[in-house]
Amino acid sequence: MKRSHQAVALVLSQFCAVLPLGASVIGKNPPAQPVTRQTIEQLPTVERAAWFAYLARSQRKRQADKDFFQAELKRSGLKTPLQPPHSDSARSIPMDRDPTWYAGDEAQHIAAVIVSFQTPAGGWGKNMDMTGNPRRPGEKFAPNNLSHFLTHGDYDTPLEPDWNYVGTIDNDATTTELQYLAKVITAVGPQRSKAYRESFKRGIRYLLDAQFPNGGWPQVWPLEGGYHDAITYNDDAMVETMEVMHDAAQGQGDFSFVPQSLRILAAASFSHGIQCILATQIRAHGILTVWPQQDSPLTLVPESGRNFEPPAASASESADVLLLLMNDLSKPNSAEQQAIRSAAAWFKKTAIYGQQWKRTPEGRELIPAPGAGPLWARYYQAGTDRPIFADRDKTIHDTVSDLSLERRNGYAWYSSSSQKALDRFASWSKEYAKTP
Repeated sequence: MKRSHQAVALVLSQFCAVLPLGASVIGKNPPAQPVTRQTIEQLPTVERAAWFAYLARSQRKRQADKDFFQAELKRSGLKTPLQPPHSDSARSIPMDRDPTWYAGDEAQHIAAVIVSFQTPAGGWGKNMDMTGNPRRPGEKFAPNNLSHFLTHGDYDTPLEPDWNYVGTIDNDATTTELQYLAKVITAVGPQRSKAYRESFKRGIRYLLDAQFPNGGWPQVWPLEGGYHDAITYNDDAMVETMEVMHDAAQGQGDFSFVPQSLRILAAASFSHGIQCILATQIRAHGILTVWPQQDSPLTLVPESGRNFEPPAASASESADVLLLLMNDLSKPNSAEQQAIRSAAAWFKKTAIYGQQWKRTPEGRELIPAPGAGPLWARYYQAGTDRPIFADRDKTIHDTVSDLSLERRNGYAWYSSSSQKALDRFASWSKEYAKTP
């Protein structure tokens, strides 16, 4: 678990060419390494057994999912799978209604649709509209999530285009379904919630099965390969998973129905996830900083995601990791407190003032604006804390205006959202004041 602290400050040097300071293109984004027998065999011998067992479990579950679906097609006499309803994310599931609403017919209809789309392994696909009809036999578990920008060698090209994101924590999937089911279960009571409770328990066990031996979670499980196998902080995938585990372990409010046996497992899972967070915090020049979007599950070193997502420190995701540590650790130990203080110090150090990220006729740009800020870049080069940017052709730049117009306008390269973590740190640091 300490490998991530070795030379992480130089992670970008693995692919950055030697270019003069200020050069626009500073390197090319390397591909992430999947979890395979070959990559596991590079681990120390003592660690391999747990990873081989994990990989075998993933392969069994993936094959079982596919066998189930093929049997459905055969029984239904279908040669072409039915297409499920598509949505932009799991946000189509209503999560902010009055508690009494979740006992009504509309809420229970959505719960029934959610149960029907649960995969045999226990997870859910991403970008699903769960407000329509229940899943039909032969209907896919996930809609078409293929990128519209795929090129030869694109990191977003799935190994099986017709079978991807079948079980994922990306785009709020699986965690939102579990949180919604918890609301309905609580609202309707034990007599009318048996199917929902069974689905919920299967979903928690799915997350337990998906958790890596070192405590992290992949974006897609059963494993799909590529960057999907990485420990995924991107878009808060791991944070949201840990929040579900924390809520299930606490067994309060909407989660008061969770049986004690499952609470114990969820608590252990959450604790294991915290260990992973501590192990993957980037250490640059001997100083703890923040976290990347993705980490190699086997080496715990920052890893690439999509073509334009480099292995670098990520402000947006790190802010939510920091909030998780401050909000969900009731009695943080010395290592956890150090992680929190170090991350907060990094945010203070890297904040950008006097600049505004706004749309111009030439595309989105960072514009001088006296008194504005703070802002943070999405990515910072580990060790230098220099903002970096990447394009769909895998090139990495030191100037956002040198990106293609599509990427400049289509990604959150700068944001002020990390301020919420510093605001929370102001109160947290008073509660956990340093002692002499």
